[in-house]
Amino acid sequence: MNTITPISTRRVTLALQGGGSHGAFTWGVLDRLLEEPRLRIEAVSGTSAGAMNAACLAHGLADSGRQGARDTLERFWTAISNAAAFSPIRRSPLAIWLGNWSVADSMGYLMSTAFGRALSPYQSNPLNINPLRETVERIIDFDAVRACRDLSLFVTATNVHTGRPRIFTREDLSVDAVLASACLPHLFQAVEIDGVPYWDGGYVGNPALWPLIYETDVRDLLLVRINPLIREQTPMTGLEIADRLNEITFNASMFREMRAIAFVGRMLDEGSLDPERYKRMLIHAIEAEDDLKSLGASSKLNAELPFLFHLRDIGRRAADDWLTKNLEKIGYESTVDVASAYL
Repeated sequence: MNTITPISTRRVTLALQGGGSHGAFTWGVLDRLLEEPRLRIEAVSGTSAGAMNAACLAHGLADSGRQGARDTLERFWTAISNAAAFSPIRRSPLAIWLGNWSVADSMGYLMSTAFGRALSPYQSNPLNINPLRETVERIIDFDAVRACRDLSLFVTATNVHTGRPRIFTREDLSVDAVLASACLPHLFQAVEIDGVPYWDGGYVGNPALWPLIYETDVRDLLLVRINPLIREQTPMTGLEIADRLNEITFNASMFREMRAIAFVGRMLDEGSLDPERYKRMLIHAIEAEDDLKSLGASSKLNAELPFLFHLRDIGRRAADDWLTKNLEKIGYESTVDVASAYL
């Protein structure tokens, strides 16, 4: 009688980028990855929307396993849409008629952009109202997150005083830590934790990769990328220039860390480093560059539920395609040519 040898579990760490409502793409990726029994997620590093996805993942896993994580992610993103139901930043009738998800021609978007340039959030929002806080507090149980022993978490925020990254681990993760990681300084007042103000972690790590290298024993790092690397057209308008500057800024730290990973790999190949002391990383990425790039940067503020479902479905397809092509390569080889992609 023939016996079937089971396929061993493939262990990965995840790096989840931030990017506003485009984080729903990552929701779709996680939803599909959680369906794959041969894949085990050991650790997650996330920033901004990536941090929220990571917290939802840990909450759900601690509560009721993989299906619990999928359910928590869906509840979170649905709640995000419900909270934004009365936001003035919505698509114009023309954009809806054209089937365009951009809010760039929304009067609310244009006014908020103008006010953001003229007034700081300390002037325009003196009561420091953050609509994300209630949603995060209601959906995510941080006691459950901190109790999730099966998953290491690393959330990045930017120390306003020093300009350095602060990495919050699972043990000290809180509502404030997640909100700090998502605190865009032209929209919200800095989030203070133990007397220290923090801004969005994307300025110094979107997300931080080094905790996944030094704080885990897993070699396979899977980046879920939602910020476009390349724009073929030169931005001409003020909004286009600002949007592209943000994309470049929020990708810069990732480029630096990828260069370091490539350098260590090259030194190991040349025998210049001790393989007992330095870990060769295997790099993977799930992305949908063309799909997300076509949406435009302003759509990161579009929280309409059909749009979030659209992004989720793109993420599920991208993850399914990646698993089909690359699952068996985990543990053996990189599926991203780091040198050509990031150097």
